[in-house]
Amino acid sequence: MKYFSAIDLHSNNSYLVISDEEDRSMVEKRLANDLKLILRELEPFKSDIQGIAVESTYNWYWLVDGLMDAGYTLKLVNTSAIQSYSGLKYTNDVHDARWLAKLLRLDILPTGYIYPKEQRKVRDILRKRAGLVQQRSLNITSFKSMFARQLGFTIKSNDIHKNMEQFCFEDPMLEACCAPHKQLYKVLTEEIDKLEKLVGSQLKESSIYTQLQTTPGIGKILAATISLETGNISRFNKVGNYASYCRCVKSTRVSNYKIKGKGNAKCGNKYLSWAFSEAAHFAIRHYKPIKCFYDRKKRKSNGIIAMRAVAHKLARACYFIMRDNVEFDMKLAFG
Repeated sequence: MKYFSAIDLHSNNSYLVISDEEDRSMVEKRLANDLKLILRELEPFKSDIQGIAVESTYNWYWLVDGLMDAGYTLKLVNTSAIQSYSGLKYTNDVHDARWLAKLLRLDILPTGYIYPKEQRKVRDILRKRAGLVQQRSLNITSFKSMFARQLGFTIKSNDIHKNMEQFCFEDPMLEACCAPHKQLYKVLTEEIDKLEKLVGSQLKESSIYTQLQTTPGIGKILAATISLETGNISRFNKVGNYASYCRCVKSTRVSNYKIKGKGNAKCGNKYLSWAFSEAAHFAIRHYKPIKCFYDRKKRKSNGIIAMRAVAHKLARACYFIMRDNVEFDMKLAFG
């Protein structure tokens, strides 16, 4: 007898279902988020379980890694692609888990990519760095606003990065107010530098990481982001699939030359979307062929659409760089 399992994972509990080939439930139980408890419930069926579908929005690492280490075949549910069963007026965790198990049995379950555990650690370090950079930027903006309110002039961000200590108030009360900004900037910068060195030490031997840096606008940080967020490039069948994953493709629905609505514009990887946008901004400032392409697009539409068109071009170029392990070719991309 073959069995199919599904786990609807929540923040503090999981709902487990194990069903047979005729969708008859063998186990239906709500469990605490404890790997040992879940493994204990699965154990009697282990040799016959064909796969386990896990539905979660954010907290699946511990469960998926633990079940895979125990020898189970895991399928991570793509929550944005799956459709709930519409035949019931009332649904709950039981029905959701049963539905996932049935889709798994029919082999039509929309699944996401389970990023390899060891590489995932490096990727998450880079994501943490991005969060710290954002906090530092907010801190700098608040610091600049304080001087603008009190003294009526704007400080350049580059001058703050060079030496933040040079900006002081004669009034001790105001200086006490800006002191936390200076201290926070110092701490965040130190932590960002540590994370960058750690990521660099993990990627410096990668040929893909080196080849990506030949792309206009892409330096060490963006190359690391693109490499780690992409993962195994072979999981994308075509370059269009990759560009869509990078959020570089329109989400409009057109029928008979008329726009009938929009899809989920946020479907994809926000970190790759950011990386290629950053690369596009830098590339149009320093590379003439890309600037000419941007200007042509801007004349036909506007600056935002033209910038996204450049990002789209760079995303497509990086797909072939990672797939074929080659350097960037300006003529092929913007010729």
